[in-house]
Amino acid sequence: MTTEIIAPETAEEADLLAIAQQALEDLKAVEPVVLDVRELSSVMDWLIVASGTSSRHVKSLADNVMMKAKEQGVRPLGVEGERVGEWVLVDFGDVVVHVMQPTARSFYDLERLWSVQAAQPESS
Repeated sequence: MTTEIIAPETAEEADLLAIAQQALEDLKAVEPVVLDVRELSSVMDWLIVASGTSSRHVKSLADNVMMKAKEQGVRPLGVEGERVGEWVLVDFGDVVVHVMQPTARSFYDLERLWSVQAAQPESS
């Protein structure tokens, strides 16, 4: 799993990140990425993006994340896109998980959208 993390601020965040990452890895998520978006967003701290190979795989990945979190006493605040399975969003508050089919992931390119690029000084 590609990770761009400094360190979670709380044990709860660290636990939830670990649970979500393991749940995705257990069902062979494609190219999971964890992004630290604390400097970019006031509504979440961590963004996890992963792909599934089909709508069924996307739904199964999202279901596994929710099931593993529930086993630890954590329930999502909201879930979107379960019925179609092209893009499922699981919102845990500080941690938001996006599971997408490759075409949707490529089109929306959330990793680029939420990445911080250091400003390059212009040469005179």
